[in-house]
Parts: sequence; C-alpha cells; structure tokens
Amino acid sequence: MGRDAPPGDLGYRAAVGFDWAYRNGTPPWDIGRAQPAFVRLAEREGMAGAALDAGCGTGENALHLAGLGLEVVGIDASPTAIERARRKAQERRLAAEFAVLDALELPRLGRTFDVAIDCGLFHVFSDDERPRFERSLHAVLRPGGRYHLLCFSDRQPGEIGPRRVSQAEIRATFEPGWSVDSIVAERFDTIDPARGARHPEAWLASMTRR
Repeated sequence: MGRDAPPGDLGYRAAVGFDWAYRNGTPPWDIGRAQPAFVRLAEREGMAGAALDAGCGTGENALHLAGLGLEVVGIDASPTAIERARRKAQERRLAAEFAVLDALELPRLGRTFDVAIDCGLFHVFSDDERPRFERSLHAVLRPGGRYHLLCFSDRQPGEIGPRRVSQAEIRATFEPGWSVDSIVAERFDTIDPARGARHPEAWLASMTRR
C-alpha cells in the first residue's frame, strides 16, 4: 500500500505486544480463516463499497470482504501481521490493501469508507482510548456508513484473556454520532494450542454513523 505510518505512543505500545505474539507463533485469534460471525454478517448485510478492517491482523476478514467484491483496506499496529496479510493477498490474487497504522489515527489514511469492521480491537482499548477510537472511526466513515464490531463479552466467565465489555459500555462509547442498531450475542472462534478450538462469548454490535 505504501502508506505505513510511524506509530504514535499508543500505536507503538500495541505494536510491541501484538507484534511479539505474531513473531513467536500463531496467536489464538489468528484462526487461518475469516471469523464465522463476519462471514454470516457479510452475507446478511449485503456489504458493498469501500470497507475498512480496523485491527485486521493477518487479514482473513479483510480478504473475505475483498473476495466479495468490496474495496478493502486493512490496518494493524503489527508490522509482522501486515506483512503476512499482504503476502496472503498476493497469493490469493485479491486486491485488498494493508497498512501499518494506529487505529486511533485513522484519518491519516486520507480516505473514507462505506463500511468498517473490527474483530477483537475495541476490547483492547482503555477507558481513555475508547472515545479517541470513536472519533477516529467517525472521521473516516461516511454518513450513513455501517460499523460492525465483535468484542469479548462480559458474559464470558473467568479473567483469562481480553478485557470483557458490556453492552452498556458499547452504547456509552458510540452514543454520540451513531445509531446503535443491534447488539447480539455471538462467539469468537479461537485456537488454543493446549486445548484446541475454543469459542468465547462475544458481542456483535452493528451501528450506523450519523
């Protein structure tokens, strides 16, 4: 893509942690295919136009949308993940573009989108970062554009793994400037080397940018 941005402080911290995970094996969220929740969603929504995958990892969800004919850009803080995503796009002859970028700095892409997806990104943000992400995303999604996020749910028992998120927290973050159309229970497909396939509780939220 040729637009990789030098990360800011938040992007640097994220890149260090997540890039280490990609460089030292296969992270449990990198399942080698698109998340089933997004496959079903794309079919149900009839997605079209320009799409952003925020926190795309190695690109499986973005590449699925590209295969459906969308004009896709995927961003991630991990250079290793982006390198793998670009390689997949080339091998599969799909036209998706990928860039190393902090999700809190999306306007640096210099473009706007009709749809945005987020698979496992929102739940990594701190309370202070959430409104910054909302503003970043709002700036690049066109009025009437759709945003779909899949995040860890507060219904997931225990404390191991990502931060749990409640429906109320999602609504509070996106109440200004968005219509929260639905929040439904879903599952993440993950792979635990010690225990095989796992399906933690998740929320799939869909909203429209005002």
